[in-house]
Amino acid sequence: MEYTIRPVEPRDAGDISALRRMPGVFETILGNPGESRKKTEDMLAGLGPNDFMFVAVACDDAGGEKVIGSISLKVNANPRTRHAAGIGLMVRRDFQNQGIGRAMLEKVLDLADNWLMLVRLELTVFADNERAVHLYESLGFEREGIRRKAAVRNGVYMDEIAMARIRE
Repeated sequence: MEYTIRPVEPRDAGDISALRRMPGVFETILGNPGESRKKTEDMLAGLGPNDFMFVAVACDDAGGEKVIGSISLKVNANPRTRHAAGIGLMVRRDFQNQGIGRAMLEKVLDLADNWLMLVRLELTVFADNERAVHLYESLGFEREGIRRKAAVRNGVYMDEIAMARIRE
């Protein structure tokens, strides 16, 4: 499977919006099936100097690009926590388990370590998302705690695992 990872562009809003509403994706990212494209357009337009976002793109049937995944890195703006950032990751259901999430995460880790000199990277993941937990642990993230009943998924309150990667 051929794809590239590049910085997000405004033209990606439609694909990202569809991805955020896709069954098999929205349940794991705190999205919902009723989100509007405008919400995604506004989010992209509001990216600031502490926000970094990349998309994985593959060729579609017409020879154009389609977004198959995205990852964001939000550096904390507060000077006392400027050494830390949060990560958000999603991959289209039909492209999961093909190494795309790992490749995007490695891209962000390189940015964080070698260009932004970040020390702490944080994320949360649903406690039952074993594949994602395994991916994060394989790249140095450690479990820091459980956020009990942190989010609703399909009418049930679910626990999240708080994870972080510390670069010494």
